[in-house]
Amino acid sequence: MPSVVGLLEQHELAARRRVDGLREEADRIQAELAAAEEEWQEWTIARRRVGVLLSAPADAGTAGEAPAPVTVAVKQKSQVPVWREGLAWSALPVDYQRIFTTLADRSRLGQGPMTCQEMAASFGMEVVPARVEALRAKAKRLVARGWLAEQQPGRFTLAAGVAGPGGGS
Repeated sequence: MPSVVGLLEQHELAARRRVDGLREEADRIQAELAAAEEEWQEWTIARRRVGVLLSAPADAGTAGEAPAPVTVAVKQKSQVPVWREGLAWSALPVDYQRIFTTLADRSRLGQGPMTCQEMAASFGMEVVPARVEALRAKAKRLVARGWLAEQQPGRFTLAAGVAGPGGGS
């Protein structure tokens, strides 16, 4: 006949093995849950971003009931006029005005050129590649239209002869 202590040790060992097995299973389920939650968050973000694209303001194209591929494919570009003497900065679309006035303020204060990362931060945007590249595309368009200059790669300032708000142009 086994001893009482021996029987207790057997039951303790069995209980410990069960606890260890359940902990392993719980760890596996926790890892699986974390991965599923991450995937869920990614899909939620994707849906929100598509919603933003589809509900873009009038200058960003037709929003509403059109299917997403059509909406994105026919998205109109903001009309940035070519700079000429006497053309006011207010002729620029709002997003471009924001870039222009920021650089005009820096120029007025003698602070020199600005990078797109610095612009994103000054606008309170997340400084992530998508935001920075969107700003860079707008800044490059302003350079191509004669509003800004890029004397060093990636560093933007007002073009020669262009005056900022209050500067007569």
